[in-house]
Amino acid sequence: MKSSFLFASIAILLPYSLFSAEPSAFGAGNLNNPEPYGLTSSEQILLQNKKNLRKVVVKSNNQANEVDSIRERIDGLQTIIESISASSRKNKLELKKIISKNKEDLKNSDDFYTRFTESIESNTKNIENNTQEIEKLDVVVSEMSKLVDIINSTYITKSEFNTLVNDVNNFKDLVAKELKKNSKPKRSKLDSMSNGKVETKAKLYYNKKLYTKALESYKHLIKKNYKPARSHYMVGEIYYYRKNYADAIAYFKKSASLYSKASYMPVLMLHTAISMDRTGDKKNANTFYDAVISKYPDSKAAEIASEKIK
Repeated sequence: MKSSFLFASIAILLPYSLFSAEPSAFGAGNLNNPEPYGLTSSEQILLQNKKNLRKVVVKSNNQANEVDSIRERIDGLQTIIESISASSRKNKLELKKIISKNKEDLKNSDDFYTRFTESIESNTKNIENNTQEIEKLDVVVSEMSKLVDIINSTYITKSEFNTLVNDVNNFKDLVAKELKKNSKPKRSKLDSMSNGKVETKAKLYYNKKLYTKALESYKHLIKKNYKPARSHYMVGEIYYYRKNYADAIAYFKKSASLYSKASYMPVLMLHTAISMDRTGDKKNANTFYDAVISKYPDSKAAEIASEKIK
């Protein structure tokens, strides 16, 4: 009982004893208290220094963390830079290879262009030459075609050819026999006569229109060069009346060249003009008609020429 009372008395008196105790007993001056109180001036300075120190520590820790973060970033950037540098070196090598290849390709391209250009020029020249050759071949083919046509038109069979050969051989034999027979020329009867007498006979034959004998006599006189201008004229007259106008013109021309002032010149020129007219040479015929008219206006030949030219 007594003890209970004592305990109760102690319990009643304890709060009063606590409240009457020193303030430090309740945390005054405790710098570790989150919210210290009852601090002396020295303690307040210490507390402030502690707070400042704490801030410095926190700030230092933050800066250390930032430094670590920056270092990590730098390491990452360094890795990236190294990767970029390696890639750059690789790209430089690739670029160098590409530039070298492009230079080689450009050189090859220039060489190819040069060869290509030369090839085109060469082919162009070949085309021109071939074109010319083709044109020549076309001409040759055309000529050959004409030749083939001619050959076809004139083609003879083997039997015809053999017959022709036989005929030629027979002709050669006949010619050989004839030449052998006439190897010694026969002496003409005219050779034993004088040129004057031959001319007299020739005139006689001519007047009687025995043109074959007259022609033989006058040609004999031409060989003997006896009165060649007149002898040529008379042969021309014989051919003229025989209507062998081409030979007549030839003899008339020769006669005129030997002697152009002969009395028979008007007739010679008139018969020359008529011979030309008869052979279709109208232009030269008219020239001779005009010459006869202008040179021998009062002659019978001029009168006939005037009628002819009309």
